[in-house]
Amino acid sequence: MYLEHFGLHQAPFRITPHTEFFFAGGKRGATLEALIYAITHDEGIVKVSGEVGSGKTMLCRMLLEKLPDNVETVYLSNPLLSRDEILFAIAEELRIPLADGRNHLLLRSLQERLLEIYGSGRQVVALIDEAHAMPPEALEEIRLLSNLESNRHKLLQIVLFGQPELDSRLRQTSMRQLNDRITHNFRLEPLRRSDVSVYLLFRLRAAGYRGPDPFTKGAVELISKASEGLSRRINILADKALLAAFSEGVHQIDRRQVRAAIRDVEFRRLKRRFGVGWAWAGAAAAGLCVVVVVAYLAGTRNLASLGGPAGAPLAEPPVVAAMAVAQGVEAPLAAPALALDATSGVATAELSVAAAEAPLPGTELPRAPASLTLAERSAASAAWLAKTPDSHFFIQLLVVDAASEKEVLDFIDKHAATLDLQQLRVYRSNLSGRDRLGVIYGDYPSRELANAALAKLAEVSPASKPYVRAVSRLR
Repeated sequence: MYLEHFGLHQAPFRITPHTEFFFAGGKRGATLEALIYAITHDEGIVKVSGEVGSGKTMLCRMLLEKLPDNVETVYLSNPLLSRDEILFAIAEELRIPLADGRNHLLLRSLQERLLEIYGSGRQVVALIDEAHAMPPEALEEIRLLSNLESNRHKLLQIVLFGQPELDSRLRQTSMRQLNDRITHNFRLEPLRRSDVSVYLLFRLRAAGYRGPDPFTKGAVELISKASEGLSRRINILADKALLAAFSEGVHQIDRRQVRAAIRDVEFRRLKRRFGVGWAWAGAAAAGLCVVVVVAYLAGTRNLASLGGPAGAPLAEPPVVAAMAVAQGVEAPLAAPALALDATSGVATAELSVAAAEAPLPGTELPRAPASLTLAERSAASAAWLAKTPDSHFFIQLLVVDAASEKEVLDFIDKHAATLDLQQLRVYRSNLSGRDRLGVIYGDYPSRELANAALAKLAEVSPASKPYVRAVSRLR
């Protein structure tokens, strides 16, 4: 109804998960990349929990799109399947002939099919949504399926998505065997107030909006408080506020329209469940990260020294810091000197302390030299990283396959007139066996300044879905 009024191509605040509206801020991008790493490099069960409307299903849909081509996915969206129905659902997804009434043969056929897939160099992951609502016998079947293995490797990777009730159920004595098989725990916490304004403008840009930010500071504060940071609630309130503005014939959304939206909903206050249990989970995750780093460094060259030849690719350990960010804990102090990009899980280079706050994107600047090679930019990034304060922030612009060097060069050339190229950095990385190239921008002493720059940046490069990263989370 209000699309034409605001110059939108599509509804920006639908509550159904559309992956083109995936918001990588608020640790969502970090969690996605850490999940990809855990799935492709681990052999245990992975659990993702979060409140109703925090974005679990969207994250699951993104996984289906972003997992490497050698990973076959089985998506189970119905949590009320019985033990037998789970087997049949997986068998159907893997194109196994169904033998109704002969479940013991089906399990054998399933294992043979998984062995066949494993022998071809591929792997299978089952993504189970709404796992908190699964009957006890179905969760037990999940545990048994996790036992399917070859002589050396698990044949089926399992990811459970559920509400915090899943955590409570897994702490029960009857579930201890399943709980012990969970090697990675991720949580989606509500968006912080500073993220809500960026989220709102990001969704509008993704829907085709090209005007100034229509939400006033007061409107954002009310939406953040009433929604408690849950993305689904934010979408509902923002949609109603836009409708109210349209009915009034105005283009700015202030407290009046948001109050009208709040009166039209009946949200229940959240019970704060992320307490002592999450502290223990965070401590366990931190311990895991330390073990992985130490194990990696024992068999690789010392990354603390960055004195290699200019243009040499930056090697890095696995996405330890990304997983620490996604799991809500600080990256371990034993991490190497290279920063890890918490979204792609790769070594990044940052800006120098001497570099002042980057100009807001969208401002016309004198054209900086764009003739630096990617290798030169990568080497410069490594040199500047050591000088970057932990308290600073930057913006992730782009991550592509390493073979797409032309795409990176075209990206830099396209935005050379509106971005300060002296604040533009390029890094190389490797994730899940794939070489990657990344582009980052800016040096901001506070998240607020970075968010302000990000809001302008969405006008410059909406397709790349830029987002703010904290340097302290990347070490």
